[in-house]
Amino acid sequence: MQYTIENEYLRLTVDTHGAEAVSVVNKATGAEMLWCGDPAVWGRHAPILFPYTGKLTGGKMIAKGKEYAGGQHGFARDVEHTLVGKTETSLTLVLQANEETRTKWPYEFELRSTFELVEKTVRHTLAVYNPSEPELRFGIGYHPAFAIPFDDAHTHADYEFRFDELESPLCVSCLPNGLLNGTDYHYLARNTRTVPLTDDLFDNDSHCMLNLRSKTLAIVEKDTGRAVRCNIEGYPYVLIWSKPEKPYRFVCIEPWHSLPGEENGPLTWEDRPCAAALHPGETWSTTLCTTFER
Repeated sequence: MQYTIENEYLRLTVDTHGAEAVSVVNKATGAEMLWCGDPAVWGRHAPILFPYTGKLTGGKMIAKGKEYAGGQHGFARDVEHTLVGKTETSLTLVLQANEETRTKWPYEFELRSTFELVEKTVRHTLAVYNPSEPELRFGIGYHPAFAIPFDDAHTHADYEFRFDELESPLCVSCLPNGLLNGTDYHYLARNTRTVPLTDDLFDNDSHCMLNLRSKTLAIVEKDTGRAVRCNIEGYPYVLIWSKPEKPYRFVCIEPWHSLPGEENGPLTWEDRPCAAALHPGETWSTTLCTTFER
């Protein structure tokens, strides 16, 4: 089921399947600003990534002594969440451990997704609660896709990623199978505020940037300054990605708190690096603020 909230500037629609934002409309112009989710290109809009980001080492994990198969980016994006609160400008969905999730990940948890509209900004908060023993370890991240070009007068070559600080983005290198090799790093650019949206930018898939100094990263229309801007402060990893087929029809800005598995990394869940480890009764949260300046 889908629910819609709105304010003076934005109309946001969220699907209970995956607690996924599926539409952000500029009310002044009627423009759709999220990617439409065309399955012939990429059939998602803005999935949440939980309880891990990227792929698992060997495509599996060992948890509580049992082996579990795992696809990419966890399961939260592929299951039904429950609406527990809604106002004109906010809504909250909850996913709790159930029979379906326990077949994928044998832990008790509560994942709460709250969407709020504040002027031209969408605030999306993910809160994880551990209701019981044992310690709850997890990874988490965001994966919103923004539609480009903003209008028919532009092409993808008219856009660039723009930091608010000078950066020399150090990126962790992935193997063709999506796993980290654990040793190689490369620089996406040197001493710059911009990364042009060139035809070959995503030929080798995404770029996972480490420990950026910038507080924001935006996709900007160069001649007009129109932009979609994400607050990335506090995120250890930020990815940019699109499907490599040209012309690009969307770009993703993905703040993450965890990384994919390493090719030769541990299979045991308790030994895998995580975003947080919660004792029983503890809650951890993170917020992505996306401002639509277009």
